[in-house]
Amino acid sequence: MKAMIVNNFGDSDVFESMELPKPALKPGHVRVKIEATSVNTVDTMIRQMGPELPLSPAAPALLGMDFAGVIEEVGENVSEYNIGDEVYGCAGGLADLPGTLAEYIVADANLIGLKPKNLNMREAAALPLVAITAYEGLQRAGIKAGQNVLVHGGSGGVGHVAIQLARHFGANVFSTGGGNVQLEMIQQLGATPINYVTESVEDYVQKHTNGAGFDLVFDSVGGANMAKSFEAAALNGQVASTVSMVELDLTTAHFKGLSLHVVFMLIPMLHDFHREKHGAILKALTSIVEAGDLKPVLDDSVFFLADVGKAHKRLESGKAMGKVVINI
Repeated sequence: MKAMIVNNFGDSDVFESMELPKPALKPGHVRVKIEATSVNTVDTMIRQMGPELPLSPAAPALLGMDFAGVIEEVGENVSEYNIGDEVYGCAGGLADLPGTLAEYIVADANLIGLKPKNLNMREAAALPLVAITAYEGLQRAGIKAGQNVLVHGGSGGVGHVAIQLARHFGANVFSTGGGNVQLEMIQQLGATPINYVTESVEDYVQKHTNGAGFDLVFDSVGGANMAKSFEAAALNGQVASTVSMVELDLTTAHFKGLSLHVVFMLIPMLHDFHREKHGAILKALTSIVEAGDLKPVLDDSVFFLADVGKAHKRLESGKAMGKVVINI
């Protein structure tokens, strides 16, 4: 099969074309002919840093995590899927799991779900990592109908899904963005846009919650921005973060009695830990998509397998609007 391999980690031009054997089927797995994959920030980090990241595969590395495609063969102990099923998932590209920058993947059946019928392959491939992350964060933070929910970074990959899911769960959703294009996108997704460049946290908390703060803050920006999440949260509020590798004073969180939920969705893949939970989330997401409450935003760029370096560069440029997708 055709694949794009990284022999030396570094810049976006490190990918090399290679012919690899079609992966062997294993019990509990399915072999999928991949139609599309998408690029996530973690993919670019692995490509850049390699062994510096504990989750990186060793070279020669087959990267790529998300995919959508058609099941070609079903392994032993798999009863839920059949040959010809259209599926999607996040099942490789890190540690010892071969990735999706290839024509085929042998994926753990616990890490996939049936593709939503109202999405094409490109749209489906854009969802798994970001949608599982958003769903897990909102659920762990106990989202409820009628809550005021703030999503930081609502025009990003995880953020634009979090907005839609929060609305699906019945919340009043607000979201931060830094420019007109981002704010317009946030509004189109059904959230009240907040320009974090021109509005202080104190200002928008007063404006939208009468100073009480948001019941739930979903922070897909993370890092130093978490201090703003603490400031924006209501007393005894919930904060979910996808980027929490930061040194931070927790005084505000203490005196507000906040609960912090750190979401690292790669844990099931890395540690073979409750992988079935990802399969269950993907099934729930399929229902939400088919109900018309969730649709991924795709960047208008078109890339093929040989263009993976350009696709990585597009994401890293900061100019992409929506998920960057690669046709296989």
